[in-house]
Amino acid sequence: MSSIAADISLPSSAPTPDLARCYLLEARHEFLRLLRTPMFCIPTLVFPALFYLLFGVLMNRGHASGSFDAATYMLAGYGAFGVMAPGLFGFGVSVATDRDHGWLQSRRAMPMPPGAYLVAKLVMAMLFAALVFVVLALIAAAVAGVRLPVSSWAALCLVDVLGVLPFCAIGLLVGSAVSAQAAPAIINLIYLPLSFLSGLWLPLSMLPAFLRKIAPLWPAYHLGQLAYAAVGQPSTGSMLSHVAALAAVTMIFLLAARRRLARG
Repeated sequence: MSSIAADISLPSSAPTPDLARCYLLEARHEFLRLLRTPMFCIPTLVFPALFYLLFGVLMNRGHASGSFDAATYMLAGYGAFGVMAPGLFGFGVSVATDRDHGWLQSRRAMPMPPGAYLVAKLVMAMLFAALVFVVLALIAAAVAGVRLPVSSWAALCLVDVLGVLPFCAIGLLVGSAVSAQAAPAIINLIYLPLSFLSGLWLPLSMLPAFLRKIAPLWPAYHLGQLAYAAVGQPSTGSMLSHVAALAAVTMIFLLAARRRLARG
């Protein structure tokens, strides 16, 4: 298993052109693999859009006060909710499946560079996060009438695409620890409560005081605050503290997953 852990480590130096082509091909195949998997692709792309249409557009039409605009606020929140899925499910379920079928071991015999497996999944998750952003942005602009400066759209896209990384690390740890059959249930037990407790479905002000106090414990909370700030909606805490919290979560869970794989 130590060899498997080495396989999912990031490359230590810049790849040569041939190696770069290997990384690109692996990333392309991983993206197409999940794009052609309806159980992953449809919920990942459709659920955030449906939730935003129902709760962010239809039920909040005309709700705006000062700097707060419900459609814009919920765009940021459901965007953060949506981009969690490619990381959690794209890593958690697929890594667990690869482990159960022995594909991680068989990759050792393939002429692929170290780190290509992990890089491909990271690229896949970021591409799906970008698709989630595009779908929500189109709905927000065309249906909800959201109007933002180009800089705000770009900032929100950047937050969503990079914000998937901590959840990739969490998904990797789950995938390294549980079976393929258990992985979807475990991921859902993380994904849905984490989204609710972080205020991504409803503003934190609508939750009980106890839940508001513990919200900063959850990585999704920090991602949400970055997203709200990106579109000029009310947020709490400094942006640097939120970035630091997400970076810490990424490193802690990535190291834990690597150790778990090394132990077998």
